[in-house]
Amino acid sequence: MEADTRHKNSDRGRDERLGTAPLGRLMAGMAVPAVAAQLINVLYNIVDRIYIGHIAGYGDVALTGVGVTFPIIMLIAAFSAFAGMGGAPLASIQLGKRDHERAERILGNSAGLLILFSVVLTIFFSVFKTPILYAFGASGQTISYAESYISIYLIGTVFVQIAVGLNTFISGQGEARTAMFSVLIGAVINIVLDPIFIFALHMGVKGAALATIISQAISAAWVLRFLLSEKSVMRLRVTYMKLQKDIVLHIAGLGVSPFIMQSTESLVSITLNSGLQRYGGDLYVGTMSIMTSVMQLIVIPVQGITQGIQPIISYNYGAGNKKRVKGAFARMLLVCFAATFVLAGIAVLAPKAYAALFTNNGKLVTLTCRFMPIYFFGIMIFGIQSACQSTFLALGQAKVSLFIALLRKVILLIPLAIILPKFMGVIGIYRAEPIADIISVLTTSVLFAFTFKNVLRNMGKSGMMSAGKEKED
Repeated sequence: MEADTRHKNSDRGRDERLGTAPLGRLMAGMAVPAVAAQLINVLYNIVDRIYIGHIAGYGDVALTGVGVTFPIIMLIAAFSAFAGMGGAPLASIQLGKRDHERAERILGNSAGLLILFSVVLTIFFSVFKTPILYAFGASGQTISYAESYISIYLIGTVFVQIAVGLNTFISGQGEARTAMFSVLIGAVINIVLDPIFIFALHMGVKGAALATIISQAISAAWVLRFLLSEKSVMRLRVTYMKLQKDIVLHIAGLGVSPFIMQSTESLVSITLNSGLQRYGGDLYVGTMSIMTSVMQLIVIPVQGITQGIQPIISYNYGAGNKKRVKGAFARMLLVCFAATFVLAGIAVLAPKAYAALFTNNGKLVTLTCRFMPIYFFGIMIFGIQSACQSTFLALGQAKVSLFIALLRKVILLIPLAIILPKFMGVIGIYRAEPIADIISVLTTSVLFAFTFKNVLRNMGKSGMMSAGKEKED
């Protein structure tokens, strides 16, 4: 009993940093490891593509084939976001309210969902992969590479779900460095194994996929080790993994937004790839494989910033601290905007700096450089939307967050990518992205200005009630 009390007091001291530590230093301490983790995480796919693109004799075709598998990979990641990003902010809010048991129940139910998703996704995509890959833009020339890569990748679905989905609960309790190391370990192993399997053992794209799932398995083991240990503020307990309807509904309410954000990325990829195949051909699909990877290099650091700062906003929202919520959001907005403006600016002004990373094919580099400035123009201001979207999630505003997720991709980008090439040809597909980005950022900004004010006003009332309760206690 005494040991239990000591452990709870120790836990409380650690998570209370989110509400008491100097805001600037706390945000840097949370965001920097999260950005590093996200950048490292994106290396799983980026490094694979860089190595695959440089395979002598067939690298450009193999790169296009692996690019076609991207929608499936994004769908798998979307389910991990549903459980992880849906559950982690809720758990952080409960930590702010000092309800550790409820936080652990949310963690357990999220883990249960991830296991369930792993089984269903592995079976479904393994059975239907060939027709799905053709629908996603594969051709007779690229299908064998796409099938070879995804067949092995699907074996590691459970590792991806656990490593990505549960890692959010580590950063959600203020342990950003530990969350970073869970990704770093896997990425380093992936970078080491890739050239061995692809080139030394002559396994090609199969080797790239095998390196990825081995590294994800080791990341998953690291995440589980931490969440099962006494170091974790909220522990993963088997008894809490049995799904409870009320908790699953709460996770779903918040998780549907990041799920749609990622799964619609898959739909966008399908729409763009099939359109490029129809109006251009394999070489144009290859440009999208490169630009999708570059998009990750730009957007992922921003996701790291928002993921690192989100627990601070959630915790202080739960604790009723309006000033820290406003301060954290303002700083996050500034940093996110600066990041996308600079990183996307490079793609607009110096596209070859990115394109040459992925291929030696002169025609593919030239074509990519032609369209990249158009495609990335709107992303320069996208940091504004990322900051607002993340804050809606942190505050538990599921409906508004869901609308924003649907707006950019489903309501704007996909229809534009289908309609514009009918009038402009293949260039219309590339122009759809900046048009959707600019409209979406403007709409989100206006919506956020009104909603945030109302949330803070209501939060002030609940904060006064919480303060009164504490005095009585």
